[in-house]
Amino acid sequence: MRLDTDFVSWFRSVAPYVNAFRHKIFVVAFGGEVVADGKFVELVHDLNLLASLGVRLVLVHGARPQIESRLDENNLQTIYVRGMRVTDGAALQCVKESIGRVRVEIEALLSMGLPNSPMANAAIRVASGNFVTARPVGVIEGIDLMHTGEVRKVDTAAIRSRLEQGELTLLSPLGYSPTGEIFNLTLENVAAEAAIALKAEKLIFLMDAGSMEKESPDTSETLLPRELTVAESKALLTRSADESPRLSDDVRLYLPFAVRACEGGVSRVHLISRHVDGAILQELFTHSGIGSMISDGPLQNLRDARIEDVGAILQLIGPLEADGTLVRRNRELLEMEIDRFVVVEHDRMIVGCAALYPFPDDKAGELACLTVHPDYRSAGCGDALLKRIETKARSQGSKKLFVLTTRTAHWFVERGFLETDVHELPKAKQGLYNYRRRSKVFEKNI
Repeated sequence: MRLDTDFVSWFRSVAPYVNAFRHKIFVVAFGGEVVADGKFVELVHDLNLLASLGVRLVLVHGARPQIESRLDENNLQTIYVRGMRVTDGAALQCVKESIGRVRVEIEALLSMGLPNSPMANAAIRVASGNFVTARPVGVIEGIDLMHTGEVRKVDTAAIRSRLEQGELTLLSPLGYSPTGEIFNLTLENVAAEAAIALKAEKLIFLMDAGSMEKESPDTSETLLPRELTVAESKALLTRSADESPRLSDDVRLYLPFAVRACEGGVSRVHLISRHVDGAILQELFTHSGIGSMISDGPLQNLRDARIEDVGAILQLIGPLEADGTLVRRNRELLEMEIDRFVVVEHDRMIVGCAALYPFPDDKAGELACLTVHPDYRSAGCGDALLKRIETKARSQGSKKLFVLTTRTAHWFVERGFLETDVHELPKAKQGLYNYRRRSKVFEKNI
């Protein structure tokens, strides 16, 4: 039987994500444009797939284009203050009608059996209701926004109860007061506050903006990098307000709420394009992603390995052991020697490792098993691991560091290692040298 190695490799690469996401809460926010453009059916397929993998989904929908259309039909003017619509009595009636229609349409599409799709007959059960308590925004810049409100409280107990029963929860941009008033909310406000209140693992905004790091046809707009911290996001927002090129309207709208969510405890916020088919799946289940990810602090962490890292290290070094680049290590040996390893962790996944074997009698240390995932080899992970090993070796009294390699000689030469002879190795290591592999020996004074 022919083995499809590409499929096996792909399946193994997504397995850690599937395991990490199970039973986690994801809040997915999208504007009314997704429904108006007829693109929601494709999104339903992906949402159904996430639900089948055990992800607990909370959807937050908008209705701006539908509201605008309804206001135009009634010849009503729209006034905005800081991006928020001034909602008088007549406008509120249009808002309620528009949001009600969009919500019913979304519920209908989510309830489909999805024939001729990968998730055929796997309909999602949908729950919606008065989960959001709101309060009026009040007067801003001398203008009373009237029925425009902001989130006061999210009924997390009710939402969690629905999620635990396997239902998807749908939130509309409407809020209710204890006195029975209705307020027009923004979807970004509802999404951010719901994600914070639910302690969501992820908040995902589907935007009109294109892929983050691709070249923009509009050179007056700056594109977001793949990863941003809260501090970097704040600096970018400040700089973009004063300089050119500036952020796109969508990014300037959503990024402050991404920052708000991260500061409120949401692990990750993703800004991705709604125009890319399968964008959510590409963002969540690939190393490189397709959008921008915002986190409270840096995603990359260099640390000492722990026993629970053994499986991830074995998966990382497996391909290099298979092609002969590294000497094979079984699980038992790796478990015994785990305290010799350091790892690079990126977004809670092990993407690099290295080990230090000390030879105290010779005041030397061996750098071994230096491995970095192919997707991160241009991110400086190898240099970070080498620096950490050198520091660790010096702290143990070593004066030199040596490495045996068959494939990566130039990489070490570029970092100050000099080729030497096998007989220059510590005596204990000479006795272990494998003459069949004929590894080259490199040494560096530290």
